[in-house]
Amino acid sequence: MRNLIALVAGLVFGLGMVVSDMINPARVLGFLDVFGGAWDPTLAFVMGGATAVMTIVWPIARKQTAAIGGGTMQGPASTGIDAKLIAGAAVFGIGWGLAGLCPGPALAGLLIGGWPVVTFVLAMVAGMAAFSLVQKA
Repeated sequence: MRNLIALVAGLVFGLGMVVSDMINPARVLGFLDVFGGAWDPTLAFVMGGATAVMTIVWPIARKQTAAIGGGTMQGPASTGIDAKLIAGAAVFGIGWGLAGLCPGPALAGLLIGGWPVVTFVLAMVAGMAAFSLVQKA
């Protein structure tokens, strides 16, 4: 049941990314171009909609003792801000700004985004594998 819920949630998320055109790197780069004269506020509306929904959902989720699909409710592994968190956020932000893609929209656009998206996903998987090797060492 948990896998089915995860699949449905992933499909809804991916469909939302496709419908809102957030799989288009030019749309994201347009949002990040605040002072270049080509600012595109679309991503702000997507983030605002997600923030509005989560503002309602998080207080409800915090009161739950079990997940819908069974098992315990999982929170963050750590609530502290450390160098690894800051470095990871910086690498994510730099990559997002350079490519106009982040993992969710890249996976959602994998079949229709062409070779640039495939290249991004392959690089992302390689980076995750490299991190896993470094983490084990």
